[in-house]
Amino acid sequence: MTVKAILGRKIGTTEMVRGGGEIDCVTAVAAGPCTVTQVKTAETDGYEAVQIGFEEVRRATQPMDGHLRAAGGRFRHLREIRADRGPGFDLSGLEVGATLSVSAFEPGDRVDATGVSKGRGFAGGIKRHGFHGGPKTHGQSDRHRAPGSIGAGSTPGKVLKGLRMAGHYGAARITVQNLEVVSTDPDRNLIFIKGAVPGPGNSLLYIRRSIKGPRS
Repeated sequence: MTVKAILGRKIGTTEMVRGGGEIDCVTAVAAGPCTVTQVKTAETDGYEAVQIGFEEVRRATQPMDGHLRAAGGRFRHLREIRADRGPGFDLSGLEVGATLSVSAFEPGDRVDATGVSKGRGFAGGIKRHGFHGGPKTHGQSDRHRAPGSIGAGSTPGKVLKGLRMAGHYGAARITVQNLEVVSTDPDRNLIFIKGAVPGPGNSLLYIRRSIKGPRS
């Protein structure tokens, strides 16, 4: 049984000194413990997976109470982990009620961190997409942050779907891949990941073993 996946909450960034004196910027995450709330098999569900719960709550709806009764708790967040994600996702031997913790991760492991990015509200093309804006001279006194042309007149005579324009910026599901685990602290349920992860402080994160592996 090897399940390198867990839910947690982002604490923030700090510095960590390695044995050789190197200083890394790391993100501290309070991860787990998570409880297995459901086990899916190929015979009953068509694929193999486990569902994990994170952060216990006092109350739940009746359907949710029935679903989680076997796990012995009520949880605010539920996520599913599939067994077909490669090494690190061996679900054999897992039963409802089992606990997953940061002890499954080791320094040097590569992980993917998934979260919701910071919401920045309505933003223009320069802030949202990095546009250069219009010319600053030759009489263009009011085009400095304009997006420019959004399409031709007669052909196609419309704005093409997917054109980058002003709009809501942030608050999107983002996955940062191939991050390095610098250290873990199972006693305090902490995992330290090199670099930045999506979302503001105290936001929910899903951390799993990297599917693609390290860059060559």
